Amino acid sequence: MRVFLVGIELKSRTATDVRESLDELEELAETAGTIIVGEGVQKMAVPVAATYIGPGKAEEFANDCKANGVDTVIFDDELSPAQTRNLEKIFGCKIMDRTALILEIFGQRARTREGKLQIEHAQLKYLLPRLTRFWSHLSRQRGSTGSIGGEGESQLEADRRKLSERIEKIESELEKVVRQRETQRAGRQRSEWPLASIVGYTNAGKSTLLNKLTGAAVLAEDKLFATLDPTTRRLKLPTKQNVLLTDTVGFIKKLPHGLVEAFKATLEEVVQADLLLHVVDISHAQAQEQIDAVNTVLMEIGAAEKPVLMVFNKVDQLAGGVSPLLREKYPNSVSISAKTGEGIAPLLAELGTQLRPIREFLDLRVPQEKAAIIARIHAVGQVVESRYSGKNARFKVRIPPHLVEEFAPFVVE
Repeated sequence: MRVFLVGIELKSRTATDVRESLDELEELAETAGTIIVGEGVQKMAVPVAATYIGPGKAEEFANDCKANGVDTVIFDDELSPAQTRNLEKIFGCKIMDRTALILEIFGQRARTREGKLQIEHAQLKYLLPRLTRFWSHLSRQRGSTGSIGGEGESQLEADRRKLSERIEKIESELEKVVRQRETQRAGRQRSEWPLASIVGYTNAGKSTLLNKLTGAAVLAEDKLFATLDPTTRRLKLPTKQNVLLTDTVGFIKKLPHGLVEAFKATLEEVVQADLLLHVVDISHAQAQEQIDAVNTVLMEIGAAEKPVLMVFNKVDQLAGGVSPLLREKYPNSVSISAKTGEGIAPLLAELGTQLRPIREFLDLRVPQEKAAIIARIHAVGQVVESRYSGKNARFKVRIPPHLVEEFAPFVVE
């Protein structure tokens, strides 16, 4: 697919903002597997209601596209259905906006049944108001009884009804997913394992970090939205504490509201998390802007007040280290390289500190012949002191409250 990118520079945007947004649109287009032929930017006070960029500039860009064999034009902002139809007439080829492009990528990347349902839901909600242009050439169809029954419903009306029915069915299935997640969450709460969710801008290195910490085999590519489906793995901290670590879908500037809505079931893991690991590509020129974009989405899903551990990733690609200004702004941040392993030990230590549960301090005396009990103490407790003497072993240990009863027979009064 040969594509031409179009951006708009409004009074409310600087040329730098437009350039950065177009660069990101280019990355998205490449991720979708397209060949980028060219791009154009229109300066104006406000978008034109009918054609977004104005008919004159649209004709100019259309001539460039025809000369270069372009078959798809991608706009950096969301277009209305009417704008899309009008632009298709002028350009004589397929018109997409940023939302449609992101949906295309998500459709390519979703692997699980849940992910596919979420993407289909978002795609159908996006398509529903845009159906008109697909059937504008059709007249109303006659009913099955011919002249006696009069005219039947139009193809447009039939397809709109089918889409609405499919959307309702998907929403019903996604409600089941939410209930399943609530059941899983209740199971985690019974085991009293805290949940930490990895969030961040797309391509910040979230999946690479999950793989490094837990040995998971999650796809980690240098592409936007390399992974969509959430993955949860157990992580055992140096304090012997078990933590459930979840990798979530990456965020992006101008993330369509419909996509956030579609991924509500997945993003519930973020809302319910005890701690958020906000992974930042600190080597990126717009690192702070990406932090702000992630915070905007967190606010939208109701997770803005969650405790956050800032994780500055890709320090191996950064000359001079993290800037003092960022360190001052985020004093509890940790600098790492998920790729090389640099800074992982301090990250685990900070995780243990921020997720430290209330533990009870026990003084235990265990016969050395009870090897299974001693192994269990080391597996679930944080051993502060141990001493082996004669037939007994003595332990001073911090134990999760729900496991205290298990060791009651060995408590030293």
